[in-house]
Amino acid sequence: MIDISEDIYLKASELIEICAFEGLTFGFAESLTGGLISSSVVSVPGASRAFKGSVVSYTNEIKENVLGVPADIIETYNEVSDECARAMAEGAFSVLGTNLAISVTGIAGPTGELPGKPVGTVYLGYCYLPADSSECISGSLRLNLTGDRDKIRNDTVLTALSVAVKLIRDGSV
Repeated sequence: MIDISEDIYLKASELIEICAFEGLTFGFAESLTGGLISSSVVSVPGASRAFKGSVVSYTNEIKENVLGVPADIIETYNEVSDECARAMAEGAFSVLGTNLAISVTGIAGPTGELPGKPVGTVYLGYCYLPADSSECISGSLRLNLTGDRDKIRNDTVLTALSVAVKLIRDGSV
């Protein structure tokens, strides 16, 4: 189990504060982190002011049946891909009814390496509807992380929270 670092706690606090101030809500679709991002958020008192929930979609079945990721995306690109991360974020946005959804899918190791996707390959998807807009900002990023399983998952949590804050502050990643 990963203890929540001070950096993660502070970034989760910042996300909650900025969302509460702006009247925004957020949620997650988590695969390799298995709920760690959500856990870091709910460790902050007052998280319910902006955090609505998450979907832990560790299997493709949940990615498809709960988040609505099309099976052909997984068949064509794999569940560890830009396309899947983006579809997961869009699915979480829809299912959770939030202003912002962040998704993560990847290979935390120590095994699971795929061609062109070594251990530490993580895709982060996002779908954000600013309060003053009718158009959703969506996309994905590839992260190439290093370290053991716990470090990769921990770095994924911090990156997901940081991207969420940056999207809200700047409107881009």
